[in-house]
Amino acid sequence: MAKVKRSGKRGMRKKDMVKTSEFFLEVKKLSDDAPIPEYMLGTDLGLDLKANENLSFLPMEQKAVKTGIVVKIPEGHVGLIRDRAGIVSGMNIHTVAGTFDPAYRGEVSVVLVNFSDDEVEIEKGMRIAQMIILPVTKVKVKVVNSLSDTERGARGFGSTGVKEKLENFKKLDKDLKKLGK
Repeated sequence: MAKVKRSGKRGMRKKDMVKTSEFFLEVKKLSDDAPIPEYMLGTDLGLDLKANENLSFLPMEQKAVKTGIVVKIPEGHVGLIRDRAGIVSGMNIHTVAGTFDPAYRGEVSVVLVNFSDDEVEIEKGMRIAQMIILPVTKVKVKVVNSLSDTERGARGFGSTGVKEKLENFKKLDKDLKKLGK
């Protein structure tokens, strides 16, 4: 029987681990107790970011939550701030934006908005968002007179089925009303 080689994480098989690169996210703590970003599981793609302050949010209120850290994103990469499923499903708190370029050296703050009907408390040390580090391809911009046609064309939101079904439903409803008169 073949033995499974164990990685650094207890119980995690090496083949289940997400491949890490030789790039580093350099982190400077602005205070001794500032929590550093971390992957909670070996398979996670987003680094959990934690609040470095206590804040309360009224319904529909938006605030920037300080993390107490400054980061250096590797050249050729971007740090994108994303929601954490737990804070969204449990508290209805969402991130509002967040793109960190390699040249930015200010404190990482996470802009959150409270979409719940209740006041919500964010506590120091709470995992509030995640940062995903991705490679970026920079492109040159070229102005052209026309672009190639596609099957989708200029059809926007809902164009891949929802909008058409709604229009068909409205037509059916209209036809049924005519029959009922």
